[in-house]
Amino acid sequence: MHTVAVLALDGVVPFDMSTPIDTFGRARLPDGRDAYRVRVCAATEEVEADGGVFTLRAHWGLEALAEADTVVVPGTPDVSAGVPPEVADALRAAARAGTRIASICVGAFVLAQTGLLDGLRATTHWAATGELAHRYPEIKVDPDVLYVDNGRILTSAGAAAGLDLCLHMIRCDLGTAVAADTARICVMPLERDGGQAQFIVHEPPAPDGATLEPLLRWMTENSRQELTLADIAARAGMSTRTLNRRFREQTGTTPLQWLQHTRIRHAQHLLETTAHSVERIAAQTGFGSPTAFRDRFRRHVGTSPYAYRRAFRSTRRQPGPPATPVPAAPAPAGV
Repeated sequence: MHTVAVLALDGVVPFDMSTPIDTFGRARLPDGRDAYRVRVCAATEEVEADGGVFTLRAHWGLEALAEADTVVVPGTPDVSAGVPPEVADALRAAARAGTRIASICVGAFVLAQTGLLDGLRATTHWAATGELAHRYPEIKVDPDVLYVDNGRILTSAGAAAGLDLCLHMIRCDLGTAVAADTARICVMPLERDGGQAQFIVHEPPAPDGATLEPLLRWMTENSRQELTLADIAARAGMSTRTLNRRFREQTGTTPLQWLQHTRIRHAQHLLETTAHSVERIAAQTGFGSPTAFRDRFRRHVGTSPYAYRRAFRSTRRQPGPPATPVPAAPAPAGV
């Protein structure tokens, strides 16, 4: 029987830990037998969960990693915390032995510290992808996907994306029928539309200084118009070359890219809070045509306008688009 070892580090996030326990534990072979043996292991006899909500007594120690076919590493809230040397050694030894190793959410930081992600594509919770890329530049961080499968090393995005990853591994091990049955038991689709990009609030980049703020507010107020670079430069009273340079300096992007971010965020709000058709929203947000809107929306958000609305439509409608200040981007640490 395939053995899954779930590694509980001190401060483990309970949801991250319970996801593989529950998902693999529910998987059944066609004849009704358990498909997996799940073991929770730790470096110490007792582990305190995130926030001290409970103390876990693990039945297995790190030797379970050597005996497992799959090792799953849940996240802990402090991504800067060092991995105990004995844990890092056990993970590296398991990898050398050919064990499949997967992380959930910010558990990717644990694998990163061991060097197991060096040179590989990986993901983590969208709010922590910048931190992962900054700390470990040798990792090819993909902020948009729900999970990444490199063969023997896998990583998932935040929270519920761990379910997607576990179902993916079950499908790889036992086929679509077993994975689909497990998904039904978990009340979870076997595959979700899009990646984690759809869960990110796509605010336009905030400026470092105040000199462009009046222009940004004007662009926001007129974003449904067919603004060209020349139009924006004329409003700013500068050449297009100077405008591009100032925009790069203060926002890290171009005027037209900033405008697209603004239009996408407005479209997300309308999809979430109104029943307006895609055609109407395309016109309201300045995309010109429904086809252009659908294409730009999918490229920015990672899913279609229809799928986004289905996932995020509010049951309570709101009167109109929100005022759009230029907010500071959220810090990725402490996910």
